[in-house]
Amino acid sequence: MAGRINTFIHSLLTKVILTVSLTLFACIFVWSYFNTHFQKRTIMDHMVNGAVGLSDTIRLATHYAMLHNSRDDIRHITRNVGRQRDMEHVRIYDKSGTIQFSNHGTEEGQATNIKAEACDVCHRTDPPKSRVALNERTRIFTATSGARMLGVLTPIYNEPTCSGPPCHFHPADKEVLGALDVVISLKDMDQNLRSFEMHSFALAAFAFLFTTYLVLIFVVRFVREPIRKLINGTRLIARGQMIPVDDVDEADEMGQLVTAINRMGREIHGQQDELNRQRDEYQRLFENVPCQITVQDRNYRLIQYNHEFEKRFAPTPGDFCFHAYKGRDSKCENCPVEGTFRDGQPRSSEECGLNKDGTPAHWIVHTQPIRNDKGEVVAAMEMCLDITPRKLLEVKLEESERKYHSIFNQIPNPVFVLDDETLEILDCNQSVNPVYGYSCKELKGRSFLELFSGGDNSQIEQTLKRSGTLNRARHVSKSGRQILVDVTVATSEYSNRTVLLAITRDMTKRLETEQLLIQASKMATLGEMSSGVAHELNQPLSVLRTISGFFMRKLRNKEPIDEDTFILMTQGVDENVERAAKIIEHMREFGYKSDHRVEKVHVNQVIEKAFGIFNQQFKVRNIEVQWDLTPDLPPILADPNRLEQVVINLLLNARDAVEERREKDPDHPGPDRVSLSTAVHGTKVVIAVEDTGTGFPDEISDKLFEPFFTTKEVGKGTGLGLSISYGIVKDYKGDIHAEQSKAGSARFVIEFPAANKGSTVPDWT
Repeated sequence: MAGRINTFIHSLLTKVILTVSLTLFACIFVWSYFNTHFQKRTIMDHMVNGAVGLSDTIRLATHYAMLHNSRDDIRHITRNVGRQRDMEHVRIYDKSGTIQFSNHGTEEGQATNIKAEACDVCHRTDPPKSRVALNERTRIFTATSGARMLGVLTPIYNEPTCSGPPCHFHPADKEVLGALDVVISLKDMDQNLRSFEMHSFALAAFAFLFTTYLVLIFVVRFVREPIRKLINGTRLIARGQMIPVDDVDEADEMGQLVTAINRMGREIHGQQDELNRQRDEYQRLFENVPCQITVQDRNYRLIQYNHEFEKRFAPTPGDFCFHAYKGRDSKCENCPVEGTFRDGQPRSSEECGLNKDGTPAHWIVHTQPIRNDKGEVVAAMEMCLDITPRKLLEVKLEESERKYHSIFNQIPNPVFVLDDETLEILDCNQSVNPVYGYSCKELKGRSFLELFSGGDNSQIEQTLKRSGTLNRARHVSKSGRQILVDVTVATSEYSNRTVLLAITRDMTKRLETEQLLIQASKMATLGEMSSGVAHELNQPLSVLRTISGFFMRKLRNKEPIDEDTFILMTQGVDENVERAAKIIEHMREFGYKSDHRVEKVHVNQVIEKAFGIFNQQFKVRNIEVQWDLTPDLPPILADPNRLEQVVINLLLNARDAVEERREKDPDHPGPDRVSLSTAVHGTKVVIAVEDTGTGFPDEISDKLFEPFFTTKEVGKGTGLGLSISYGIVKDYKGDIHAEQSKAGSARFVIEFPAANKGSTVPDWT
């Protein structure tokens, strides 16, 4: 009996019925509760609205009688209204709380407590409130009979007709004359609500029981019966018996599940034969696999082996593995099978020996534990793969790698092998040590970015990963010395992975030599410009001397100086001192050595600044200057000091060419002119310097920018100006070339790539 009860409790039918019943009961209960609550609230709202409407009706009905002080009419109206069904009290109070009229005549003339429930609504404050909300004027209380009552108190306000004709009874300053109190019995309403609640809960109980019964019938018919068939079918499958063809007729999910289980049981028998066939096939594969496979017990005896092992080693029945493999009388020192028996983990090793013909042989050994039902290791499977051809290739590869390392280390420039993602230094050659002072061991594992001095590492990293080129990057050696290098990056393969090859070239000495040449050229230029600069400085000095003489004369003669003249003279002193200071500052800046840092430069400003030094020289030599500078040019990335050196070199050449033409052809009609122009061609900013000088032959146009080549007479040129200018322009990714104008004179054109709006100045230079 207890077993049946336990089975019933744990059955699916009980769980489904119990779950559905509880859920249904909760839903119906909540629905009934909220429905009853809603009905109560709705009926009560109707009662309150009806009481308010009735109170207003009584007040309006007695209005005329009150104006004419017809007390009999008022009394008659209140008593007639009080005879209605459920009407408990109709009272009219005066200002002092005395009942003037009531449907119960015995109450007239009685004085009520002013703090009673009906009157306390207005008289709880001092002075009493004259305006109260409906919810405050409405009250529900229980009478002595036990029935609930609804009372509505309506104030009677003083109207103009009450203080004027025809009444003249009440003074005009009184706002409230009294109150109308209507009390209605809620006995019938409460009885109807109780009847509604009983019927609602009765309907809910019927719906609950009827729905539960339907669910029970459904579960028994469409769930329990198919599940019983499923259980019987699985028991037959477990015993290995054939399941009879007894599919359920229903087309729902349960019927489909029963049908699927029955078909599965019938298919298992068909698949058993297939499993047996596959077992035989796997045995054949074991025998014919092209590697040696053995199964060994804990004593290293061969339990089973395949045909390949038998053909290669010719073992005898009950032979040991070490004897069959290598002809040994004891196990190998580093036996992978021993390790597998010890901890139950797979093992791998590499073995070598001799084939039957005496040639060297190499194998890779893999072992795998074989466990029983308890998880104990009872045997080990060993598989051997012949790697003799691979070993021979490895020997050749080692020889090739030795040659590679020899060539790699003999490259005269430092070479770094970098990870293509992190830029970690994976390897480097021996040429790194003389340049950077680090050994290869010290650099391995460090980031290549650590060698850079300052700058935006993210921008440098992007350039390197794009296999780009960095010119004149600042690196730091182990001793802290800064060096300037050109970095070239290319993608390559290294140890079966993609890497970046970074080759650096130390440009420090070359740049220092170049800087000395540029500085010498600047000094020569400054020497040439000394007369022009002296003239430029002489003008503000002359003005200062004139002003100082004026002041001294006035002081000696003790003559007064008016305020306007004094201010004018002092302003002249300030302006000319500032002019002289700017000339000296410009010469000082031009004479500085460049630090090779670039910035965004506007070429028009550079040209105007460079020409400021030659302005007087061109005037003295009667050389006209023609300007054609395009406004709002995009900036370029360059060093303004070095770019000014290029413009000055071209202006010097133009000046000398014009003077040379004058010497060779004094009768030439002219004009003696130098033209300066700028323009934008696509993404290029173009500078052109053209003169009306002697020009140059076509056959030497390719030699103009070679070092020490000059077309000037001996002693008038070093041949370094254009060569230095060429190097400076190339440093900023520009291009310079010379061409002949239509008149046969020289025209030099410089092109620079414009800096994009979003481009930033590379900080590594």
